[in-house]
Amino acid sequence: MTISFQDIAAQAARDGIITDAELLDLRRNGWCDGTISPQEAESIFAINHALGERSAAWTDFFVEALGEFLLNRQEPRGYMAEDQADWLIAQVTRDGRIDSMAELELLVRMIERASNVPETLKSFVLEQIEREVLTGTGPTRDGGELSDTHVSEAEVALLRRVLFGQASDRPAAISQREAELLFRIKDATLGALNARGWKRLFVQGVGNYLQGWSSPNAQITRDRAAELDRFMTDTDSGVGRFMARMVKAVPNSAGIVFGRKQADTPDLDARIAAEADITASEQSWLDAQVEANGEIDEYDRALLHFLAGGDPPAA
Repeated sequence: MTISFQDIAAQAARDGIITDAELLDLRRNGWCDGTISPQEAESIFAINHALGERSAAWTDFFVEALGEFLLNRQEPRGYMAEDQADWLIAQVTRDGRIDSMAELELLVRMIERASNVPETLKSFVLEQIEREVLTGTGPTRDGGELSDTHVSEAEVALLRRVLFGQASDRPAAISQREAELLFRIKDATLGALNARGWKRLFVQGVGNYLQGWSSPNAQITRDRAAELDRFMTDTDSGVGRFMARMVKAVPNSAGIVFGRKQADTPDLDARIAAEADITASEQSWLDAQVEANGEIDEYDRALLHFLAGGDPPAA
């Protein structure tokens, strides 16, 4: 006998638990074709909302199944559409807040693994991760704990995953609004018994925004990815058409034309070195952030030391 997502949702609503046998049946039978339908995705969220406690095994299934639904159900794979982002936000805010480690892990995983997500979801995840770090309590998927009195090691790990995720503002780099988030958390938890790794993340994150380099082509939109995908599967595309499209799509962004580097275009090392210099506007921004709490605190001093060429704090 097989059991459906809808059957499990109804049972979970009655007793508030999902057994190992039910979870195994969902994997073997409910997800046997490797795809998740919209109705099944709705049922998975319904189960999660009904559970009194959520095991690590349930969280893994929840994140894996919904990640498949959100990122791989339609082309181009790995990109989330606007309507999918709206649906996800509506699901996790049904009761006004993220209410489980499964939902938090799903949001973090989308930023960490997706090639790109809509701006609405990026903003939402940043807002939620800041709130969870400052006011959240309870377990995280890695076995750590959220704390509303200090920045815990688990929260440092979550922040790092979101800020440097593939679908973040700047893949493998930090944006201005992400750096400002770090300053707000720093000011709100100043004097608390924070995890040792928090100061290192703060310094590295803000330092990356001010001095780090990231490729402007590191991330493309879902629409652009779909266009490229259609082009690559177009069997009528000739060499001439291909070259014309490439020139329009990538107008010598790397300073190279058919293998010949232009002499007046700075190479990558030069561009990276130039980004390490703090501009007047960046200095003005930094001054405002440091002065926001009325003092130059230990985190600010560690950041200034790092920007001057020193090492970041120990992890």
